[in-house]
Amino acid sequence: MKKILFQLHWLFGISAGLVLALMGLTGAAYSFQDELLRALNPEVLRVEVRDGGVLAADVLLPQIEAASQQQVVRLNVDAEADQAGRVMFAPPPGERRGQSRYFDPYSGELLGEPRGQGFFDLMLELHRFLAMGEYGKQITAASTLALIFFCFSGLYLRWPRQVASWRAWLTLDWAKRGRSFNWDLHAVAGTWCLAFYLCAALTGLYWSYDWYREGLTGLLSSEPVGQQRKRGGRPAAGAVPSVNYPALWAGLQQAAGPQLSAYSLRLPTAAGQPATVFYLLADAPHERALNQVALDPQSGAPSRNRRYRQQAFGDQLLASVYALHVGSYFGLTGRILMFLASLSMPLFAITGWLLYLDRRRNKRAALAARKALLPVGAGARDWLIGFASQSGFAEQLAWQTAGQLQAAGHGVRVEPLARLDRQILSEAQHALFVLSTFGDGEAPDSARGFERQLLGQALALPNLRYAMLALGDRQYAQFCGFALRVQDWLARQGARSLFAPVQVDAGDALALASWQRQLGELTGAQPLGNPVQPYGLWALNRRELLNPGSQGAPTFLLVLNASQPADWCAGDILEVLPRQAEATVVSWLHAHGVDGNQPVQLDGMPQSLRQALATRQLPDRFAHLLGLHAQAVLDALVPLAAREYSIASLPSDGMLELIVRQQRHADGSLGLGSGWLTEHAPLHGHLLARVRRNSAFHAPEDERPLILIGNGSGLAGLRSLLKARIAAGHTRNWLLFGERNAAHDFYCQGELQGWLASGELARLDLAFSRDQAQKAYVQDRLGESAELLRAWLAEGAAIYVCGSLEGMAGGVDRVLHDVLGAAAVEQLIEQGRYRRDVY
Repeated sequence: MKKILFQLHWLFGISAGLVLALMGLTGAAYSFQDELLRALNPEVLRVEVRDGGVLAADVLLPQIEAASQQQVVRLNVDAEADQAGRVMFAPPPGERRGQSRYFDPYSGELLGEPRGQGFFDLMLELHRFLAMGEYGKQITAASTLALIFFCFSGLYLRWPRQVASWRAWLTLDWAKRGRSFNWDLHAVAGTWCLAFYLCAALTGLYWSYDWYREGLTGLLSSEPVGQQRKRGGRPAAGAVPSVNYPALWAGLQQAAGPQLSAYSLRLPTAAGQPATVFYLLADAPHERALNQVALDPQSGAPSRNRRYRQQAFGDQLLASVYALHVGSYFGLTGRILMFLASLSMPLFAITGWLLYLDRRRNKRAALAARKALLPVGAGARDWLIGFASQSGFAEQLAWQTAGQLQAAGHGVRVEPLARLDRQILSEAQHALFVLSTFGDGEAPDSARGFERQLLGQALALPNLRYAMLALGDRQYAQFCGFALRVQDWLARQGARSLFAPVQVDAGDALALASWQRQLGELTGAQPLGNPVQPYGLWALNRRELLNPGSQGAPTFLLVLNASQPADWCAGDILEVLPRQAEATVVSWLHAHGVDGNQPVQLDGMPQSLRQALATRQLPDRFAHLLGLHAQAVLDALVPLAAREYSIASLPSDGMLELIVRQQRHADGSLGLGSGWLTEHAPLHGHLLARVRRNSAFHAPEDERPLILIGNGSGLAGLRSLLKARIAAGHTRNWLLFGERNAAHDFYCQGELQGWLASGELARLDLAFSRDQAQKAYVQDRLGESAELLRAWLAEGAAIYVCGSLEGMAGGVDRVLHDVLGAAAVEQLIEQGRYRRDVY
């Protein structure tokens, strides 16, 4: 139901939103017409109040008709103000309306035409008919019905979890940016305006549809249905009757009494019609609390006198439809609030369209990316490319390799290793494997099923020719361990390697270039140049300590902005090239007696050796560098490897955010990457970084429930996922977060509690390990909620884990195995419903 309502909400919104925006603006412009016209035309619409009071109607009517040489059909007079009266004349033959003029009710003198009247007439015409006559009326009527739907569906879609919290309903988070802010503004402002829009829409339909007006009258009126229809029927045709003005005025005075303050006299236009007077008394509750009397045109005798205060409440509402529509039913305050609500109507069209276009843009970008990567049709596929990726790098290289092959005219089929079964491998003749190793020799999560089901079995592959690109980290003993196990298994099945496996340590550019070169020699595909996106300049604009006073290591929120446009998805990674601290470089040069001012070339740019060494690993042993000149020293040193950090924000936020905890070595010195970002990199200076796609940790596109588990700085990746889910309107989100102390280490506390209060975060479980005698961690909270975990998974929920591999991620994995069983956990992994971004 919620998904259907959401689809209908935006579908009607993009079709009726612009019409409603125009109706809101024109309604706001028209709502203070009288006040604005009087301000613009004081010489016409303001008259001098005289001691004798306004002239009686039996004096005004003959005087005005004599001066204008036209028959009066309506006379409006305010008896207690300095306002000009208004008179309407009979229309010429064949026309619907006659001329309208203002006059001085104290003298009967006709006044000039006020400036600006044409503008307000146009506003009313646009508001009711879009200046398109009956056709436009049908459009505005349908849009008014849509507004009612928007009010109720929007209320349902944004219903917060803490329904009793006024902050969840009415407060706007000004810290949000982009899509998140637009969504928040759309929802919160809509809540503020909800009652006004319902009032305006439910009353506006009174003039839009006959069936609605008749139904509302039948529902609210105390009169029998027959009398309602009789009163609403057309008069009998005939000659226009003569009117006895003195008798008519005497009848009105008798019916209204001494409290008469304003009246609108409508003279009969056909035989058999009475004169009708709508009059206001001095103690009227609002400007439309009108009393109505029907008078005989000749004798002035009243045939029906309906006093507003004596009517039933339903009849009072019917008499006040216009006052409710413009807000004057609630006095001047009501008018101002309705005016502001009407003026705000374009806000919902604008934010709604921005949200819709952002949604469309994201979908188009995803579709275009896939088409660009693999635009082949159903023709022959010459090469099978299988990848296994934990952080997305192997997948990225697999698609780039596919593009290289396609450029050479080869057909390709790209599949994650988890989708490669016995039949696909048996039928393949040429294959490329791009395989990442997770941790110390383990298979990536997505490839664990492949390893379990195939690597332990025999499968004859005598016709398969393949090449292997193995990704790993030499810090681990089993470097590229998983890829090598697959290589060994393929060899035992009779498959032949086209060239030796290319092993890549931490994205080594030389190894990747070797892979492209050998692939080019084999297939004729031209190397793509640098297959990896180059590093760009990012400005470090803010560095905020998140946990002052914490027992743990300082943790910082970092805000960066790219010098060039950058795009990423929730779950993606920022690769940062760190630099050695200035003091570290100077100390190393001094210890080995090297002059740091010697000139060298770094990537074609001249600089001093001291500056260039900030990009290199600085070994303790210097013997192999003795006697070398400065450039040779630089070239002999290993470049610093990039550090990876989960991105904590969305592009729509207008900035890229990281959550980084300082790491320290046994000697107390800061870790290279965290030290560079949190202490040594100059604030408002620039650093080198690039975004890397991590599709294995992207949020699901559907609205399935999401269970997010993390600790410490792992909140970064989970925060971006939550932001993406909230922006998409998906609220079935359960976050389990752990740290040391609630008083110091509750990162992004206000934001998370705000999402919880608004219902955008369905559940928040916290584990602060040092706040009680017995330490408690997120895996403990997960185990305590075993029944709820099973219930969410039964509804199709996916589990995303971000944070430390040792301790938290391993503990969560053990709890999942205990609660669900090994088979169920493996099934979740193979279905892509258990994903990890751990380090």
